[in-house]
Amino acid sequence: MRNILINIFIFTFVFAFIAESQENIQIIELGRWNEDKLSAVVIGKPDTTQRQVEFLSGNFLGTPYKGSTLRGDIDTPEIFTINLKGMDCFTYIDYVEALRLSDTYDEFSPNLKKIRYKKGNVSFQNRNHFFSDWPAQNRENVMDVTYQVGSGKAIAVEKSLNLKADGSTFLPGIPIVQREFYYIPSSAIDDETLGKLHTGDYVGMYTDIEGLDVTHTGIVIKKDDAVYLRHASSKKSNRKVVDEDFIEYIQNVPGIVVYRPK
Repeated sequence: MRNILINIFIFTFVFAFIAESQENIQIIELGRWNEDKLSAVVIGKPDTTQRQVEFLSGNFLGTPYKGSTLRGDIDTPEIFTINLKGMDCFTYIDYVEALRLSDTYDEFSPNLKKIRYKKGNVSFQNRNHFFSDWPAQNRENVMDVTYQVGSGKAIAVEKSLNLKADGSTFLPGIPIVQREFYYIPSSAIDDETLGKLHTGDYVGMYTDIEGLDVTHTGIVIKKDDAVYLRHASSKKSNRKVVDEDFIEYIQNVPGIVVYRPK
């Protein structure tokens, strides 16, 4: 009996040690950045929320597009990752929003965890996989203004997120979420709608595909009487963070979803 208890104790200790070690594992690739440069950017950001997003996102213009930088799935433990060498459309806005909420470099990682994961708990199951997870899980930082910006043109839709038309799931191991939200049809976006968009608004490109809310994300930038979509573009002609004409871009998508940082 004594040997059994000792073995149980050893197993429990080892398991706890492995779990704790896994939790502390992280991958940080800063590329051309370092702690001092990021600190300078955070300290030097403007006072207003809109200009903060514009300023911070602008520092990543030209950064190469890179998909699948996050590590983890239902069979593989999640590893907390910061990769500023390459980013996709979603990790890009993750980094911008985390920097916006930070007053020092040391606050960047904790804020990124809170944005990327439910209650900041790093795991694949807790990761915010869908754009509409943002206002649901981070309502203190961003709000859904799609209906207000749409000025009566916004359409309500209810979706079973993660559930494909054939009954399978996009992300095995992640629960199906019933969610109702608004989108503004691209055909309905006129000067009045554009006038209600703000620099720094986060936008998602709505999709008709069952089980998904959006297929791409970016940031609204207004300058020189023009409106741009600043985003990590996977297009062969870009493959980097770029500014593109907003109206031209949305002509190829069903509509947009708009979230505004507070």
